[in-house]
Amino acid sequence: MGYAPRLAATGFHPLDGARFLRDEHGADERLVRLVANHSFASLEAEERRLREELEAEFPLLEEPLLVDALVYCDMTTTPFGEPTTAQERVAEIVGRYGADSIVGRFIRRAAPEIFAAVGRVEAALAAQPR
Repeated sequence: MGYAPRLAATGFHPLDGARFLRDEHGADERLVRLVANHSFASLEAEERRLREELEAEFPLLEEPLLVDALVYCDMTTTPFGEPTTAQERVAEIVGRYGADSIVGRFIRRAAPEIFAAVGRVEAALAAQPR
């Protein structure tokens, strides 16, 4: 969401995707805020000098389990939808964009938070009765 050339107004896919959902589809505010802030996007927004704009338009949701679940889904699948680990996903992103790119710097800064969120979801899943 937000990568398509006609949607990429800022080049920051969480913001562009959230605006598209809100403005062209009238999507639910909760969904739009999840898209805008997925996987610690505020850290990348900071790298792009878009953090104030992102947070003013799409404040973070105060639903930690839901936010963690979205991080888990995003960071345990490849761009092709195949299962992976969060560590492999972060490495793939760094490899694809380069360590010194905006995305590479962001994802390395976000990695501890990503791994923690994935760990919390895995722990919650493991605690579920079978």
